[in-house]
Amino acid sequence: MTGTKAGEVRSYIVTYLEMAERPTYPYPPLPTGGPTVLLAADNPPVWYFLNLYDAVGAEYEWTDQHQKSHGEIAAFLHDPDVTLYTLMRSGWPAGFFILDAREAGVCDLAYFGLVPEAVGMGLGKYLIQTAVLMGWEIPGVEKLTVNTNSLDHPRALPLYQKAGFSPVRREEASRVLTRDWIHDH
Repeated sequence: MTGTKAGEVRSYIVTYLEMAERPTYPYPPLPTGGPTVLLAADNPPVWYFLNLYDAVGAEYEWTDQHQKSHGEIAAFLHDPDVTLYTLMRSGWPAGFFILDAREAGVCDLAYFGLVPEAVGMGLGKYLIQTAVLMGWEIPGVEKLTVNTNSLDHPRALPLYQKAGFSPVRREEASRVLTRDWIHDH
């Protein structure tokens, strides 16, 4: 596929996935290679979330949050049924995920990803398995959900499937690109 310029419309496919039962794998060990810790944020500032969001998703057209007010984002982040987790590696944020359990019986993996500098360090499997198991530990959860799209990292969909999610629905969408899209990921 040829490149698409910023300001042009780009079509993509959104894949919705679900997991109906807790997987049998155990919590993975912390990755080796540097001090690593997973931290839950307590009422994180909007700027903190947006910095992680941009660090992980800028290359993949993660722009939706920038169309919301800071008040709307803060209400989401500070909801008692929403938790942002940051994976710190060697003193800097290597990635993050958000568990959203606002819907009864459902935990949505609302955001998940690694910063570009952390890709290829063996952190993805650790982070996804930990996120999934933590989602299942939320009282009353009967199903986990996540979605990804064809603009995301090419390993996103296979990673979710290896973690135990199954596609349940796909839909086509389009957006006006905010940056030149010169390659398919």
